[in-house]
Amino acid sequence: MDAQHKEFQRHKEEIIEETVAVFESNLKMFDRDIPENDDRESARLILSAMEEAIARLKEEVEAGRYDDF
Repeated sequence: MDAQHKEFQRHKEEIIEETVAVFESNLKMFDRDIPENDDRESARLILSAMEEAIARLKEEVEAGRYDDF
């Protein structure tokens, strides 16, 4: 395993935890701002936005945007 993949393995769980934290933070915002909030529907909407963000990032990575980050 090369250094890059070893580094990824060291940080993978942290990346996952940070992603979950962003999701939960947004869900709390919906709860705070909408008294009659449907948590499950809010969760679906937030996941949809996160999936769109991931798709955009994938496109940008393949287009070379982060090659010299």
